[in-house]
Formats: sequence, structure tokens, C-alpha cells
Amino acid sequence: MVLDELDKELEYRGHCFARYCDDFVILVKSQRAGDRVMHSITQFIERKLKLKINSRKSKVVKATESEFLSFTFTGKKVRWAQKCLDRFKYRILKLTSRRWGVSMQHRLRKLAQYIRGWMGYFRLSEYHRPIPLLDQWIRRRIRCCFLKQWRKPKTRFKNLVRLGVDKINAAKIAASSKGYYRLSKTYAVQQALNNSYLAKIGLVSLKDLWIRFHHHR
Repeated sequence: MVLDELDKELEYRGHCFARYCDDFVILVKSQRAGDRVMHSITQFIERKLKLKINSRKSKVVKATESEFLSFTFTGKKVRWAQKCLDRFKYRILKLTSRRWGVSMQHRLRKLAQYIRGWMGYFRLSEYHRPIPLLDQWIRRRIRCCFLKQWRKPKTRFKNLVRLGVDKINAAKIAASSKGYYRLSKTYAVQQALNNSYLAKIGLVSLKDLWIRFHHHR
């Protein structure tokens, strides 16, 4: 491949770099060094390799402002780019939409496929802080889906009792006029649809996947 010559040139010059197909990033110590390397490598690519540089995508920035294959940096840690997290949340909203008329089994299967695939790609991220909050948010939305399925008071009462809620609290939830999102936060609903139960029926945890990778390498 033509770009193999670029790899050899960067190695010869002693640069720290990473490349995937025609996307690559070069790490240097200062803005001045970055400008110098940008100019010389652009000349090498265009004059020696006879390739055209995409000036819109090519730039010299701080590591914390750079993005490579949807990854970026926070301090000395690798993390996913913010726009990728935004797309993740948008997809989760679609998969946990109460207007999506599918069985819970199908919903959880599709959700598991997406979460595993997303974390499989971004497992290199060392940014753990938002992961537990994302898990909590996903569980709350799944609880809302259950409540939507149990929309009739009689059905809601029956299922809550079946899942271990006492009849008094189950009756309060069944008779409540509050919206699904508010009810999903109540103790009775969280008791019935607790984390262990949701995991048992197939809800995948981002936190568990992240820990499994980072503590079993």
C-alpha cells in the first residue's frame, strides 16, 4: 500500500503516531512542533506519494481537542468523543421508546446487541465516570416500558405483587395518576424491577462490560 511508505517515513523521523486506513494522528510536544510537522508531512504526502490532503479534516490541535476513530483524550486518559456518546443516548432513546410496540424480550435483545457492540468498540475508553449514570438511566427507561405494558391498574397491581411488592404499596402504585417516568423512581417499582431482576431477564450493564474488560486484561 502507498500509505505504508508514510508509516515508514514517520517511524524514520521518530514520531509517535497511529494510523487506520487513510486517517492518522501524530503526537508532538508543542503547537510549534505540530505546525512544523504538519507542513513537512503534507509536502511528503502530496509530493512524494502524489496524494491529496483533506485540508478540512487536517489540523493542528491540542490532544484534548483532537479526535481519532471516535476517540479523544481527557488529561492522560483515552475516552470516547462526546458526539459518539450523544449518538449512543439517541439510539437508547429509540430502543427504549414506550411507543415502540414490541415484546419486552425483543426489546431487551436489541438493546443488548447495541450495548455490547458499542462497548465492544469503546472498551478502550478509560473514562468510567458517566457509565454508572448511563446504566441507571437505561434501567429507569426499561421500568417505564414495563409500566406502560401494565397500564391497567389491575394488571399493574397483579404484576407488582407477583414481583414481591406488598399489596398496600402495590395498590398505591396501581391507583396512581402519576406518569410512568415518575412512577419508575418509586421504591415499590424499583423493588419489583430491581437491578438483579432486570439483569436476569436480559438487560445488559455497561458498567459490568467495562469492568470485565479493564480488570481482566
